Amino acid sequence: MAETFRILVINPGSTSTKVGVFENEACLFEERIAYRAEELAIFRKAADQYDLRKKDIMDCLEEKGYRVSEMDAIAARGAPLPPLRSGAYCVGKAMADRLRNNPIMEHASNLAPIIAYEFSEMYGIPSYIYDGVTTDELSALARVSGMPEIPRVSLCHALNMKAAARKGAESIGLAYSDANIVVAHLGGGITISLHEQGRMCDILSDDEGPFSPEGSGRVPCRKLIELCYSGQYDRQEMLRKLRGRGGLTAYAGTNDVEELEKRIGEDDEDARLWLEAMAYQVAKGIGEMAVAASGDVDMIVLTGGMAGSERITGWIERRVAFIADVLNIPGEMEMESLAAGVLRVLKGVEEAYEYR
Repeated sequence: MAETFRILVINPGSTSTKVGVFENEACLFEERIAYRAEELAIFRKAADQYDLRKKDIMDCLEEKGYRVSEMDAIAARGAPLPPLRSGAYCVGKAMADRLRNNPIMEHASNLAPIIAYEFSEMYGIPSYIYDGVTTDELSALARVSGMPEIPRVSLCHALNMKAAARKGAESIGLAYSDANIVVAHLGGGITISLHEQGRMCDILSDDEGPFSPEGSGRVPCRKLIELCYSGQYDRQEMLRKLRGRGGLTAYAGTNDVEELEKRIGEDDEDARLWLEAMAYQVAKGIGEMAVAASGDVDMIVLTGGMAGSERITGWIERRVAFIADVLNIPGEMEMESLAAGVLRVLKGVEEAYEYR
């Protein structure tokens, strides 16, 4: 008889926490705990949201009739860490301490391994991350930034992007290892990646490419330096301008794309300009990745929450359709991909790396 494993999946994002329980590949339940921008604006650092997010996760499980102690393993979203291999890593004290006390960047995903480690300590359950956001397969060319002190690093929605690239390749009858796919993840943050022959060889991170509902994206460097030294803002405030209070939140006072689309329907020209400008920048980013592939692109995939917006995907597709066919995969495959990765570890198909 086949072994059955029950896996708790924890996936905090900039505007929500997704919680799910899987029994092997089957999803028993999945819930999205949403947060308003003003609700989170009171927290200066991602780690400060720990108590709120952890309590909401436990309350959600209780409402659904589950307990953490009943789980065989915990799958946590991979947070920004020093470069990682593709695959699974054990969550331990070193990882939790790094994300709590010395994070590479301020992002809600930092909380996933911290909370998972707490649960592991409380209930004696192993916890893992899988295909973390710093999964690094960049080519040597892609690492060169133009400033030796700041080499380019891989920082993107790797988990969902790799899953979306595999689905994109499959849709045209190719194996992931034989296809060239450009993936744009359209969420609270936006990242874009190029997958060549099964390797995520170049990316645009959320501070290198398009602005997003909460992120400023790429901004003019000289003006940014002047603002940093203007005396108007401290370091933490500037970081929040880059991630959390930038992009649509800064322009429109909201990170809610549906609200902006409603305003466009009411002839709000500013709302239209801001939303279309974001789509315009996404299209430019896709073009960058296509050039990196010398124009040899088999498929473009749009994924993430905003891929469900016909208005936004329409604006993007009109500008990039000449490169390759566009496939929309609305939402995210992160929950099932996290559970599937950890399940392979539990079954002994893959080994988890130790984070040091």
